[in-house]
Amino acid sequence: MEYVQERVTTLHDLSGSIPDAPIDRAAVVVPMTEREYAGLAAEHVLSTLESLSPARVVVPLRAPAERVVPFVDWLNEFDLPLDVVWCDGPRVTELLDDHGIDGERGKGRDVWLALGCAAREEYVVVHDADTKTYDERYVTRLLFPLAHGHDFSKGYYARVEDSTLYGRLFRLFYAPLVRTLADETNAPIVHYLDSFRYALAGEFAMTSDLAQKMRLPRAWGLEVGTLGDAFTHAGFDRSAQVDLGSYEHDHRAISGPTGLSDMSESVGRTLLQTVTEHGVSPDYETLAERYRETGYQFVEQYAADAAFNGFGYDRTGERKQVETYADAVVEPDEDPRLPPWADTSISPEDVLTAAADDIAAIQEGR
Repeated sequence: MEYVQERVTTLHDLSGSIPDAPIDRAAVVVPMTEREYAGLAAEHVLSTLESLSPARVVVPLRAPAERVVPFVDWLNEFDLPLDVVWCDGPRVTELLDDHGIDGERGKGRDVWLALGCAAREEYVVVHDADTKTYDERYVTRLLFPLAHGHDFSKGYYARVEDSTLYGRLFRLFYAPLVRTLADETNAPIVHYLDSFRYALAGEFAMTSDLAQKMRLPRAWGLEVGTLGDAFTHAGFDRSAQVDLGSYEHDHRAISGPTGLSDMSESVGRTLLQTVTEHGVSPDYETLAERYRETGYQFVEQYAADAAFNGFGYDRTGERKQVETYADAVVEPDEDPRLPPWADTSISPEDVLTAAADDIAAIQEGR
């Protein structure tokens, strides 16, 4: 049993305990899309939150209009202090457009909308709704560091199911790319990004003050984007990561519009924007090839780890994924991040009112 510390405070699951945490002062953000509707995993997440009694639960919902009413009715079956933000609603869209910040839609935009509403509480927790192994320890463990001198905490876990190593985008893209950058520079931001054992985990928590300073990417770079701003505003000393134990959720295909290949483009762009913003100037002429070589080294290491545990391992398939992800190692040409809530003229009440009016209009057939 290991309890090694990283550059950020690392809290290990050594006893299976549920620590005391300020749940009654926290809002929990649970982003959902139409595929979560009445699903077993989402049902379990919401039922568990009922037993925890957080101060607020905010669900940013991305779904077509015809699915909104049944989705909201289903959510209202749970005994929760609930705010639903229909992220595709016309009034919400018009509100963002009026303030010059409408644009590409994606998970990051959804969570950004919810963060402003959730930051009315002292603490904010964000996690996904498709986690099959979710239990009450997730929220309490993520909150615990915030009550003990930290401003930001992130979950980590081993992505192992059915004797198979998952977490492919992190294992084969993010981690080798960060390691490649670390071979090129000693910049603190790179060491920070390398300190998190599962940097692409969707489970994190922060103080409301930090939540209002977050500039979230609109799409799949959300997890990296939060780390970049956490480094700026919390740094090594006030950041933590916590062991969430076992973890299972849905897996994505490599190709397709929401596949790992497309996700790697957003993650790579956000990661490289983040390090550039903090003074790193990567050698882009050689970076993709150097990443590829590092990725192949990781493949061999994972092959050994899998064999050690008696797991099967598709070395050829994993090397092909490295090849695919290498196409995402390019110099970023735009900044897709939304502004911090602290710098906008929108209020959380504006968003909640627009969202409520959008939902009411559908319910009334308007």
